[in-house]
Amino acid sequence: MAEKPKKPQKLKARLPRGLEDRGPAAIAATRQMVEEIREVFERYGFEPVETPAMEYTDALGKFLPDQDRPNEGVFSFQDDDEQWISLRYDLTAPLARYVAENFDSLPKPYRSYRAGYVYRNEKPGPGRFRQFMQFDADTVGSASPAADAEMCMMAADTMEALGIPRGSYVVKVNNRKVLDGVMESVGIGGEDKAGQRLTVLRAIDKFDRLGEEGVRALLGGGRKDESGDFTKGAGLEDDGISRVLASTRPMTGTNAEIVTKLMLGANSEIGNEGINELTAISQLVAASDYGDRIRIDPSVVRGLEYYTGPVYEVELLLETKDEKGRPVRFGSVGGGGRYDGLVSRFRGEPVPATGFSIGVSRLQAALTMLGKLDTRPDFGPVVVTAPSSISAIPRTWATSSNTPTVAIRLA
Repeated sequence: MAEKPKKPQKLKARLPRGLEDRGPAAIAATRQMVEEIREVFERYGFEPVETPAMEYTDALGKFLPDQDRPNEGVFSFQDDDEQWISLRYDLTAPLARYVAENFDSLPKPYRSYRAGYVYRNEKPGPGRFRQFMQFDADTVGSASPAADAEMCMMAADTMEALGIPRGSYVVKVNNRKVLDGVMESVGIGGEDKAGQRLTVLRAIDKFDRLGEEGVRALLGGGRKDESGDFTKGAGLEDDGISRVLASTRPMTGTNAEIVTKLMLGANSEIGNEGINELTAISQLVAASDYGDRIRIDPSVVRGLEYYTGPVYEVELLLETKDEKGRPVRFGSVGGGGRYDGLVSRFRGEPVPATGFSIGVSRLQAALTMLGKLDTRPDFGPVVVTAPSSISAIPRTWATSSNTPTVAIRLA
């Protein structure tokens, strides 16, 4: 007796972890946001540029978390020439490659913006996606603290253009050189300690999520998370951990008062250099009447190694509740800083640069929850009818007050 033919197995439809499908409402909200941001950036004199989603992995650089293999932290593959190519981790490293490749034909300083998706080969979780949108602006070719102050002021103006009132957000500013001075003093200065310093930076950058106890563990031997995964720590001794934590705690007072407190604790040349730059930024934002929105905050470090000076973050201070009634605080929705070494890798000469990135996907989720984005599609259905005569078409067709419907008579 012949065997019955096996039924073909159905392929299971499933979305990879850390990704999301988006419908008309989400797409319309993104379009609305991006247009508002674009208008602010162009008002400041920035022009658009677009870079591809893939770059040679070495162009993304050692600054990304690729310690042992090309695809740690980034999604990578080899092309037919056996060259490693990676999906972009952010929009800054591709811009650095673009500027270096077109350096002689670009105006200086070169001021540009771009929006697009970036990709991170990291463990996904609540609010942490492997693909998300960013909107960047960068100034390449200016070493002046005025360029950094301008980024912070533009970030503040962007928040207000998106409907977030003053007092509901803050732009926080620090300087990597201040922390570099502290890390030198605890014995992790120099090129051979770069990996250890990056671990310190990424640990401090998690303070809002993990608290002091979690960060202290990551600065020491390491930490096991709720799922049981272990993250290796920076290996600092107790005294070094205490000094790093003390130098990165938020401080109270005016910007001028905080800078004075930092001066009292500085004990290195590079640390003093960072404090002088913070002083200049503080004076510029005060003179421009942004002092209530842009605040010096030693707790801001940013988690990427390529920052070389001022660093900044935009934090939403608004709180709301999720669908289960639990309190939600959104925290950082954008950030950036000075990266004077990134373009220089390609040029072999100093090329100062600074930039700011808005996390569009994260900010959109916050604005939607706060009711500050219209998530209804900006287009409606089209109804095609074939009546026997034109009089058969009703005078008014509509499914809602803001969803227009079109009736078309067919011959």
